[in-house]
Amino acid sequence: MVDASSSRDLALTGDTYSSGEELRVEPTIALEWSQAIEQWGSERAKSPAEARGAWLHRAPEQQVLNFYLSAREFDPHLPAPWWLRALAAGDIRSRTDGFSVEDRVAKMLATRPGWVFVPWAAEGDSGFWEYMPSERALTVPGVPTTLTLTHRHGGWLDVIPAHAGSPPSPIPVQGLADLRANLARLESLPPA
Repeated sequence: MVDASSSRDLALTGDTYSSGEELRVEPTIALEWSQAIEQWGSERAKSPAEARGAWLHRAPEQQVLNFYLSAREFDPHLPAPWWLRALAAGDIRSRTDGFSVEDRVAKMLATRPGWVFVPWAAEGDSGFWEYMPSERALTVPGVPTTLTLTHRHGGWLDVIPAHAGSPPSPIPVQGLADLRANLARLESLPPA
């Protein structure tokens, strides 16, 4: 028989409870993943490069990929940046290639009047760009034309026209050359 004081000691050390059950404390993979994607101080970033402060941006690439693949087994909808999803699918060669796409988009849009980088994207995401003048075409408050990076197709870019209410379907952009050639047209899209 175990007295109350030794039972408390055992429960605190994690050996056993007085009922004989083992105390097992294990971190959940979801909690570990949320820590891995946490971007400290990125809310003031003016470009994707300045927003890359999470563990998954700095840790060895293979370690990041392995952890993502393991965590995704438990949650297929795990938040992750577009480049990690593309890397896991074999659609890009490296995290550096993903960063290069983000940086080239940033270089193009940072010099273009009206475009603003928004670093506080969905959890795990790299941020997005908004074309602020497009809000003027809305008759009620809404969301300006938005350019996001995506893993859904090989152009890596989607544009969502200015809208109020539910967002419209994204318009795929077939890469940086397509963005450069059609930027004026995308900036003048009517609200959806």
